[in-house]
Amino acid sequence: MAITRDEVAHLARLSRLALSEEELDTLAPQLDVIIGAVARVAEVAAGDIPPTTHAVPLTNVFRADITGPSLPRTDALAGAPATQDGRFRVPRILDMDE
Repeated sequence: MAITRDEVAHLARLSRLALSEEELDTLAPQLDVIIGAVARVAEVAAGDIPPTTHAVPLTNVFRADITGPSLPRTDALAGAPATQDGRFRVPRILDMDE
């Protein structure tokens, strides 16, 4: 069952799209192909096949989270424009009243 040019115009109106006559003529067969492709996929889907997110099993490619030595505080603060009490000093952005 082919989608008609009038159905495309109706969908365009519902979507508040201003389509020209040429666009309606072009989109009708394209949408018909898309709807046909979706229908073929629906035919293939079987109830005995479990849904999957990937075609092959995935494994975690990240390394294990292992604690290690960190950058010394003095080195981390060395490039900071301002420090105070061994921490980065930043301008206040919130009022204390709020």
